[in-house]
Amino acid sequence: MSIKRVLLVGGTHGNELMGVYLIKKFERCPELVHRSSFETLTVVGNPRAVEECVRYIDQDLNRSFDLERWQPEGSNNSYENQRAREIRAKFGQDGQLPIDLIIDLHSTTSNVGLMLILDNIDTFTLRLAAHLTSRHPTLRVYSSAGSNRNSDSLRSIAKYKIAIEIGSIAHGTINSKLFQENEAIVQTILDYLEGYNSNAVELEESSLTVYQYVGVIDYPKDDKGEIQAMIHPQLQFEDYKLLNPGKPIFLTFEGEAIAYSGTLAVNPVFIGEAAYMEKGIAMVLTEEKKLRLSPD
Repeated sequence: MSIKRVLLVGGTHGNELMGVYLIKKFERCPELVHRSSFETLTVVGNPRAVEECVRYIDQDLNRSFDLERWQPEGSNNSYENQRAREIRAKFGQDGQLPIDLIIDLHSTTSNVGLMLILDNIDTFTLRLAAHLTSRHPTLRVYSSAGSNRNSDSLRSIAKYKIAIEIGSIAHGTINSKLFQENEAIVQTILDYLEGYNSNAVELEESSLTVYQYVGVIDYPKDDKGEIQAMIHPQLQFEDYKLLNPGKPIFLTFEGEAIAYSGTLAVNPVFIGEAAYMEKGIAMVLTEEKKLRLSPD
């Protein structure tokens, strides 16, 4: 198996400008992402939302690719549904330019630092992730397997898919240090694929730390759906840190601590992500796992 075509996506969410401007840079200077053994394509996922600097126009584009929810052309005329059809028709497995791997560029208000998101746990993707973490030691790997992202996200149209998530950064802003780190990770991925296609990648036994999706927790709300508490100050910005049962996770506006009531020790990520409030998510719970990768 070889990689023949790669798609770089920015602006899946229109107010996540880091990916948008990185894609624009690559479109001005295509030689930066050119590799001899495969074709690299670029696209801005949600151009109308980018123009208005909002997450989406009618609905979240990154939740609009679920085949089971798709309806015939014209039955749902939301802008994002139309855009999802266009992207699938061009880059999907039966499209005009079917791609083998997607790199989807995102940013977050939560303190995840440099994060690689894997929707699939397969040998190829895990080895790529292990290579990236060896070259970028601060990069952490989050597996969204089990969270339905493999069916409804933009990157679900490809066989192999990864997202790069960077934060914390306010939506609608740009950070030069994170921009450069983001670009460096993209270049490392493309270099790895070039080596992989030419059988120049040395497969050695290695280990990989993965934060595996467990579930989500919503903010405490009253019967009208109004939020009754904030992220507890001991937990705010403490993404990936171990959270044991009984530890405080929320603080009411009156100053009362609310404890984590689960029975499993977890590692929360996307703590307090601003865009997740509308989705009923205060944090995503993960479990830290150590994977051993063999060269076979």
